[in-house]
This record gives sequence, structure tokens and C-alpha cells, in this order.
Amino acid sequence: MKFDRKNLSTEKLIELYKNIVLPRAIEEKMLLLLRQGKVSKWFSGIGQEAISVGVASALAQDEWVMPLHRNLGIFTTRKMPLDKLFMQLQGKKNGFSKGRERSFHFGSAEHHICGMISHLGPQLSLADGAALAYKLRKENKVSVAFTGDGGTSQGDFHEALNTAAVWGLPVIFVIENNGYGLSTPTNEQFVCEKLSDRAIGYGMKGITIEGNNLLEVYHTIEEARKYCIENQKPILIECMTFRMRGHEEASGVKYVPTALFEQWGKLDPVMNFEKYLLEQKIITQQFIDETKANFKHEIESNLEICFNSPEPVANTEEELNDIFAPHKQSFVIGHSSLGNSKEMRLVDAISEGLKQSMQKHSNLIVMGQDVAEYGGVFKITEGFVNEFGKERVRNTTLCESAIIGISLGLSLEKYKAVMEMQFADFVTEGFNQIVNNLAKIHYRWGQNADVVVRMPTGAGVGAGPFHSQSNEAWFTKVPGLKVVYPSTPADAKGLLIAAINDPNPVMFFEHKALYRSVSGMVPTDYYEIEIGKANVVQEGNDVSIITYGAGVHWALEISKQLSDVSIQILDLRTLAPLDYEAIEATVKKTGKVLVLHEDTLIGGIGGEISAWINEHCFESLDAPVMRCASLDTPIPFAIPLENNFLAKARLKESLEKLVNY
Repeated sequence: MKFDRKNLSTEKLIELYKNIVLPRAIEEKMLLLLRQGKVSKWFSGIGQEAISVGVASALAQDEWVMPLHRNLGIFTTRKMPLDKLFMQLQGKKNGFSKGRERSFHFGSAEHHICGMISHLGPQLSLADGAALAYKLRKENKVSVAFTGDGGTSQGDFHEALNTAAVWGLPVIFVIENNGYGLSTPTNEQFVCEKLSDRAIGYGMKGITIEGNNLLEVYHTIEEARKYCIENQKPILIECMTFRMRGHEEASGVKYVPTALFEQWGKLDPVMNFEKYLLEQKIITQQFIDETKANFKHEIESNLEICFNSPEPVANTEEELNDIFAPHKQSFVIGHSSLGNSKEMRLVDAISEGLKQSMQKHSNLIVMGQDVAEYGGVFKITEGFVNEFGKERVRNTTLCESAIIGISLGLSLEKYKAVMEMQFADFVTEGFNQIVNNLAKIHYRWGQNADVVVRMPTGAGVGAGPFHSQSNEAWFTKVPGLKVVYPSTPADAKGLLIAAINDPNPVMFFEHKALYRSVSGMVPTDYYEIEIGKANVVQEGNDVSIITYGAGVHWALEISKQLSDVSIQILDLRTLAPLDYEAIEATVKKTGKVLVLHEDTLIGGIGGEISAWINEHCFESLDAPVMRCASLDTPIPFAIPLENNFLAKARLKESLEKLVNY
């Protein structure tokens, strides 16, 4: 192994030596603790330390890094306190995630390290988001995302690289090619000669280096950082390496030929760098012995602190409170107090709420397919480019997962993001990012996700099974997401503004059929409607209809047809969190409840509401809670079939059955 110090000072070489020795010493101790049953699981990075240490040492301390399982050297080089790091690894209360996350599935904003999730690919586009923030602020910074050879097969890898290249983002993508995806060798993973060749297809620079050579990694990252900043382009770096242990300790290493261990053992990054420094008379054996002895003492003393620290004690209130970042709304109840109003269609009210939010927040970025010059397929953002420019109103490639990840990456750097899902149906392409990254990140390590995903949804326009689904219930069961679904222009504007002001992830559903068919008076001022508060649209005494979205208008229509029945209509407006107080109040008032929604019956939120009423308001009921929903089929294209599919077709029958019970 050939080392080239170039212009590195003796002090820097010694610093690099200490940086690479510490994670190796920790690893060796952890493997001992694992055999003693004092550690439950360990993903060993022995043999790969030069990559983590080289990368972290070449970066500025405030540049975001998105590491993986085997990147202990990132955490130690960033000077993360060992006692707290060990508490994290042991699942202790005083770790970085209060015992909620395992091993390296955690982050620390203080150290600019973003916690990974087990799916491996999604963290790549978070690096895009952080880099976009740097680019917008014209800061000379880069972000770095790690992936393994196996991870390069995931769609998230390709989406992140393509978007970074198209947008010219200063991102360094690092592939740790250690020859195996768990037990699958690279010759069963790809057929290209080098993984760095994948950069060619995206118009990116790609290089392959010796990942076990600490100085080669350091100099390469240093040069890559300069390249990314000066050219405002990403780069892909493949680091050839080998893991001397299994995927994790329980996996063993029987699937690896013995010859590979012999070959790579000679390329040990710690041993070879140490040998080089000795030969160059930069360090002495005495220095080595003292350094390792000092680290051993530091590790032991911090482990003692860790083992003596308290175990987590379950506190239900704390667990529930930590799902969301704290936020106090500056909401206004009632529209009449807001001054001037004018009549608007739902589509115009949403557009105005978004525009006023863009004016209010200079750090708000709008992204989505065709949202710039074209104004979006529903023209919500028409004209926005002229006022706010293409940096803040950004057309995206067809990569929903990457754009949601970029939105979260922007949030790491205190930006707000509104991502338009062209149709709510397409959210499946970004489902993992939403339910595993956006929703869980605050609970996991206290990082908020200041992201709103706009969801044009619903049927009634003859758009067929892939442009008409009501999929809001998918997200109501995911802790950490707020789900908002307005039915009127005034609510739509106020709730959208509230969603953007909220530092937590919000799924904002907008019914396409209501965009231009529903109008109402809307305050022209900038205002909020409180998220989590339902609204009594119509007072009544005989029966209650609990609904939202298009269902509100169906309920008002049927109320006129059945003029002899006094119907109370409760518009939920927010589906997560639900307004249980308002639900209880309407149940107690009428004693008869029909839950109405456009979503299909099975798995719809009506089942949850019905169950809650039966558990908490049973004595107030004069009849069973009934549900009226759409057929449990895909949504058909032909209008007669679609009309039969929708819950509206059975609303009158359902209501009469309830009234006559």
C-alpha cells in the first residue's frame, strides 16, 4: 500500500492516526462485549475504517453526512462524546434516541450526522436536500451520503444521483464496495466493470479508489469537495474495501472464501498506516503504545459511565409527546374576524394560501412535477415562477421518493418544503420516505421534518383507477404524520398556511373534483385554521353525519332532499389527529351517527371512528354507528360505473336506515 502525504503536516498525520485507531479500539471492545452478552448486536466496520475517517477528516464540521452501519469513524471523528455514544449503542435513556433506536440508526444535528433507516437507499436524497440548501444560500459546502455496493441497486440510489446531477448539487456520493451485500457477492449484484461507471449515465464524474488507504481517501474527498463547490456538481466515489467480519456478527463469515481474508488482511487500513508513520519516523512505538493505552482507558471509563446510566423507563405520556416537534399554532377561529373576504374557488384559495406562505417564508421551497412555468397540472402554482424564481419553484424529475427525501434534507438546514404529488395515487412511489423517514425522524432523534406533501385526490372526474384513489387512510395510522383534508375554500387556505407553519410533516389532501366546483368567501388576509379541530357545518338534532372532503357536500345535498330530518354535519377537516372532543359532542347531541367517506369501506377511517365511538360513547347511542363508503373495488373509468362506485350512491339509503332504526 503506497501512501502519499502530499502537503499534510506532521500534526495532521498524527491526528489522522488517532482518528483511525479510536474506532478500531472501540470495535474490538464491542466484539468482546458481544461475546460476553453485554451488547445485543453489532455491525462491524473492521477493515473499512479508512473510508469513514478519511471522509470525516476532509470535511468541514458543519457539513451533513448520511452514514450507514459500518461508519463508526464518522461519529468518533466528529468528536461525539463516547459516554453518550455508548449509551446510544446500549439503548440507554441518555443516548441520542432515548433508547428508541438501535446501533447507528440515529442522528445528531449538533454533529451534522443524519440517522439512517434500515432501507439503506433513502438517505441518499437527504444529502441532495442539504446540498440544495447550501446551493440556495451560496455557501461553500458539500454534503456526503454513504451507500454500499448492494445499495446501488435500489431505486433511491438512481433517483438521488439523477436529481443531484440535473440540479447541479454539491454532493459527494460514497460507495463502500466491500464485495458483499450481506452474503451476495458483487458478481451477482451488477455486471458493469466498476460501480463508479454508473455515474456516466447521469452525466456525473465517477472515480474508484483504494478504500483502505487512509491518505488516498482523505486527499480524494478533499479534492472532490473542492470540485463539487467550484463546479456545483455532484461526484460519485467508489471505495474498494472489505469487511473482515460478517454483515453483522450473527451472520458469520462462512460464505466468504478464506483466501479473501488473507488477501485483505494484508491491506488492513490501521496496520498499514501505522507502519507507514513508523517508517517515516512521524511516530514511535512508544507513541503507539501510549495512544492505544489512552484510548483503552477512555473507552473503559466511558463504558463504565454508560453501564451505570439509567435504563429507559417507559413513560407513555413522554412517548406520545415526542412523536411531533412542539408547535403552538397562531390560529384564528372564525373567518368573520379576519377582515376583507372575497369569493374564491377551492383551487384559488389553495393557490393564494401557498403564495402568501411563499411571501411570508423566504426559506420555503415548492417542488413537484411541472410546477414551475406550467404551473402544475391543476395550475395551483401558475405564475409563481415569475414572482419567486426557479430556485424556489422547482420542476422535478419523475422521482417522488427522491423529492420527498430532498424535502427532508432541506429541513435539516432549516428550510421549509412543499412537495406537490401530481396525483395522490403516485404517492406509492414515495411511500417509504413518508412513513419511515418523515414520520419517524422526530421520535427517533428529535429532528423535525418541516415538509408538506400536497395530495390532489379523489374521484368524480372519470379519471380511472390510477388518478382517482382516496388513499388518506394509509397515512392516518402512521404515528408522526398529520393528515389534513379540507372541504371548503376558506378552510383550505387557512389549513394549508397552518400546515406550512407546522414544523411537522403534513399530508395535505385536496379533492380534485372540488377544485373548480366549490366556491366560498375566503379572507384575503394571511391566517390559519387550527389543525386537529373539526367544524360543525350544519346544526341538527336527529342524526349526525361525520365526514370530510367531498362527503361534506354530499351530506349538505342529502340534507336538502330529506328536509324532514334534522341532520348535524361534522366536517373533520383533520384526520390525524382526530378531534375526538367534537366527535363525542355530536354523538351525545343526536345519538345516531353515520360516518361518511369517499374511501373504500374496508380499512377506511370510518372503521376507526366507529370503533372509538362504540368504546367511548356507547351509552349515548340510540342506534349502531353506521358507515357509508365507496365499494371495495378499484375505481372504474366509465362515469356510470364510477357513480355506482362512490359512497354518494348509497348515502340516502344508509341515512334512511339509520333514521328509521
